[in-house]
Amino acid sequence: MKLHEYQSKQLFAKFGIPIPRGRVAATAHEAKQIAEELGGRVVIKSQVLVGGRGKAGGIRLAKTPEEAESLATQILMMEIKGLPVRKVLVDEAANINKEIYLGITNDRSLRMPVMMASSAGGVDIEEVARVSPEKIIRESIHPLLGLRDYQARDIAVGIDLAREHWKVFGQIANGLWKAYQSADATLAEINPLVITAENKLLAVDGKMVLDDNALFRHSDLNEMRDLDVEAESEIEARKYGLSFIKLDGNIGCMVNGAGLAMTSMDIIKLFGGEPANFLDIGGGANAEKVAAALRIILSDRNVKAVLFNVFGGITRGDEVARGILTALKEVKTKVPMVIRLVGTNAEEGRRILADAHMITAETLAEAAQKAVNVAKGA
Repeated sequence: MKLHEYQSKQLFAKFGIPIPRGRVAATAHEAKQIAEELGGRVVIKSQVLVGGRGKAGGIRLAKTPEEAESLATQILMMEIKGLPVRKVLVDEAANINKEIYLGITNDRSLRMPVMMASSAGGVDIEEVARVSPEKIIRESIHPLLGLRDYQARDIAVGIDLAREHWKVFGQIANGLWKAYQSADATLAEINPLVITAENKLLAVDGKMVLDDNALFRHSDLNEMRDLDVEAESEIEARKYGLSFIKLDGNIGCMVNGAGLAMTSMDIIKLFGGEPANFLDIGGGANAEKVAAALRIILSDRNVKAVLFNVFGGITRGDEVARGILTALKEVKTKVPMVIRLVGTNAEEGRRILADAHMITAETLAEAAQKAVNVAKGA
């Protein structure tokens, strides 16, 4: 789950990271009022969860409250990469002398977080890594020990930061680690962290990505979710506890177990098909959950066939079969269904489906081939 810039910076501020004075506005009039409170010279920043806001005209400098109102009016009417701008952040403009990148993410190869910094701030860190990897300083953070003071100093030295800033930089680096850890984040970055004309360090931009699997511990953060960036089907799936990701193919997939779901998608592609989604109904799925999953799959107009691949360990085959038939009573469709059921109560499940004249298969390869064929109209 991604946080907006203003949400990320609010979280940063809780851990002592200095951020510009400012507030979020939903209307141009609010933007003008905030600009008046801040003294007139402000930055109007669109709040959408995509990169390239500045290049798209979604970040503008205003020298007066009236100009802030005019620019906010323009920005609030924009769509950036297909996403509507519903809010703008009105921040006090900073006099920038130098820009630095500072961020934390998970290093899967080391199995621990890593803090990265670069003197080339204000640009995509991926581009810096590609063109000038030597400019990125890395420090691995032991999850039990946390960020150590010497590591923050090593980073400061590595990016040639003046010694007079080391103490404050260390506080900012430690604050970023605490924000990252407390929110169960997978990414927390300040880009740029600037040195102002007044010789102060200031986090003028911020970004955080949270681990969805840990959101049950953070009801306050979960409420910050922006649904504009999510497919309607994915929002609906979350209500039923389904793991669902929409894809661009035409064969809907309903599988119990993430590994089995990935395997099913691979075999569909092996036989020349394209999966329309990833969907894991999980263990112990009942008829109601299966019915909800099928409704979500069939809401995609691109779906020409649906493949069910269910291994009945905890999940009962007869429950899955009843769920399919229940859903088909609610959602009238002519989309062909191919079902492979094995495991607990599989025979009863197959009998229920056979009585309803459904297409069944005993092996996954057979099921995938049948699904690809019926999707092509064979």
